[in-house]
Amino acid sequence: MKRIAIVRVHGNAKLRHDVVKTFDLLRLYRKHTCIVVPSTPGYAGMIRMVKDFVTWGEISPSVFRKMLEKRGKLPGNKPLTEAYLKDKLKMGFDDFVKAYFEGKKELKDVPGLKPFFKLSPPLKGFERKGIKAPFSMGGALGYRKDLINELLERMI
Repeated sequence: MKRIAIVRVHGNAKLRHDVVKTFDLLRLYRKHTCIVVPSTPGYAGMIRMVKDFVTWGEISPSVFRKMLEKRGKLPGNKPLTEAYLKDKLKMGFDDFVKAYFEGKKELKDVPGLKPFFKLSPPLKGFERKGIKAPFSMGGALGYRKDLINELLERMI
């Protein structure tokens, strides 16, 4: 099952009400947050609604594992650890990532894990034309296929 990583690039100022509502439904509450969702028609419609304010693409298992290790948070802003996963799910990071990409496990199966990842701004910034131009024209917005992994690496 393909998984899509969606990164919010735009802040909250001057957004239409329906766009703000869609961001809330996607759990993208602030700039530089990321969610990983299955590639389904429902999520495709939501992405279409916020396409001018986010960038997205297919995430690889290795980058997803890094995000879980470094940016996965539990209540009280505690980091997600291998010991916690072993205790609650009887599997380590590698097994969980494999099951997640096969569609057998979801992020909500880890008790207390926050369903989004707070990232830092990308090292060396976004692409040359900034956050107002589409990726196809040298900017940061829109669909970027597998190149989302390079951006996520710089943001972790």
